[in-house]
Amino acid sequence: QLQASGGGLVQPGDSLRLSCDASGATFSSIGLGWFRQAPGKEREFVAAIGWMSGGSYYADSVKGRFTVSRDIAKRTAYLQMNGLKPEDTAVYYCAAHILRRPWGTTQTTDFRSWGQGTLVTVSS
Repeated sequence: QLQASGGGLVQPGDSLRLSCDASGATFSSIGLGWFRQAPGKEREFVAAIGWMSGGSYYADSVKGRFTVSRDIAKRTAYLQMNGLKPEDTAVYYCAAHILRRPWGTTQTTDFRSWGQGTLVTVSS
C-alpha cells in the first residue's frame, strides 16, 4: 500500500507538503493520484502525476494552489499545498494509477493500493 504522510493542523493561508511513499509497491503503474475525503463527504480527486512523464492534472478546486511532484529515484510523490483554506480540511490519500486506465481520470476506481491517509486540518 502507498502511505501518505505530512498532515497536520495549519491556519488559513498556510502551506503544507504531503509525501506519498510508493517504494514498497511491487506493481507497475502510470503514476500516482492524490485524493481527499472530508467528514461526511465522498472521496474526491485532488491531483495526479505520471511517474515517467511528470505530467500532472488537478481538480479545479485546487488548481493554482496545489502542486504535485515526484522523485523517481525515491519512488515518492509530493503534494505541495499553498494558500490552504478551511474547506481543504480532509484526510488526504494517495493511490497508484492503474495501468491502462485513462490519463486524466478522476475516478477512485482507476486507482489502487490506498493507504490510511493523513489528516489535514485548516482552522484558525
